[in-house]
Amino acid sequence: MNVIFTCGGTGGHINPAIAVAKMLQERKKDANILFIGSYDGMETELVPREGFRLETLWADSFSRKLTPAGIWHNLKAAVHLNKSMRRAKKIIKEFKPDVILGTGGYASYPMLKAGAKKKIPTAVHEANAVPGLTTRMVADQVDKILVAFEESRDQYKNRDRVVAVGMPVRQEFFYTKREDARNTLHLDGKPLIVSAWGSLGAREMNKIIAEFMHLECEDGEPFRHIHATGSYGWKWMPDYVSKMGVQLEAHPDVTMQEYIYNMPEMMAAADLVFSRAGSSSLNEIAAAGTPCIIVPSPNVTDNHQEKNARILEKRGAAVVIEEKNCTGETLYQTAKKLLGDPERCKAMRKALHAASVVDSTERILGILLELAEKK
Repeated sequence: MNVIFTCGGTGGHINPAIAVAKMLQERKKDANILFIGSYDGMETELVPREGFRLETLWADSFSRKLTPAGIWHNLKAAVHLNKSMRRAKKIIKEFKPDVILGTGGYASYPMLKAGAKKKIPTAVHEANAVPGLTTRMVADQVDKILVAFEESRDQYKNRDRVVAVGMPVRQEFFYTKREDARNTLHLDGKPLIVSAWGSLGAREMNKIIAEFMHLECEDGEPFRHIHATGSYGWKWMPDYVSKMGVQLEAHPDVTMQEYIYNMPEMMAAADLVFSRAGSSSLNEIAAAGTPCIIVPSPNVTDNHQEKNARILEKRGAAVVIEEKNCTGETLYQTAKKLLGDPERCKAMRKALHAASVVDSTERILGILLELAEKK
């Protein structure tokens, strides 16, 4: 059985494909798996690290700006797309896939387009509440549209092709026990807040966390707070916090670090999480069942992060604050109010668990195998 996974750009596109590929590898030892991504995306590191073969295409975004620079960018993107389509056809001819799964990113489009044209069974997985550009461009051509949120069905005219499957996340988010995690992290009875705005870090939100730290230190450190600055934030945030008059060495319960590598354990132990609203992050929070305050990024296509977050908010599973309304004071008072209401936190945990799909990876793999068998 030959399977192509095509993805790229962000972890939210790449990690679901890797999760399904690993399960396929376990279930079908003779499966021949090939990943297709962009030559300069995160997949060039993440996919080979998992032991999978990766071929790359030249995949570019298209600019919506009608400026000379925007028009020139789009002309180059069109040339690259034409080259990528030819390469996609060649890959299909040589690899002879039984099924193709695209999980987002510009590299997905040429493979799904070429595969559908060659009558290869195809499926696209859309992680966000609203379809991204790639999904919109192939929705009329693929055999199955797999969505992370049940509420997303109305976004597609071909509803008979839409299947709600959730978002694959690491199993540790579902099964790490809170008591074990808190013991491992040597936590006392204080509530634990974990905050992170992504692997790179969001400058304005990191500034707001600096204000939050100032307030909690002035207030006698009522929480144990661990903040991940991201790679960019790590370069400037420690000095920024210090210049605000906060000497963290004198406040051991308030700490920052570049990354949180043991996030499943951290989320299991946490009483409250601050996060952006990327689909991967929200589904990890739902799997862990940790009460959360979500500040969607306003700097994303179609404002999809806020739409993701509002789905959880409507279910009673999250508190959402728009970035334009978020200050250190607002965040601090919201956190104190939420942590001071154990019944609400309990209800949020229940709503989050109800929103998570434990067998998402299994569902997606089942659909791929079904498509391949029909071929």
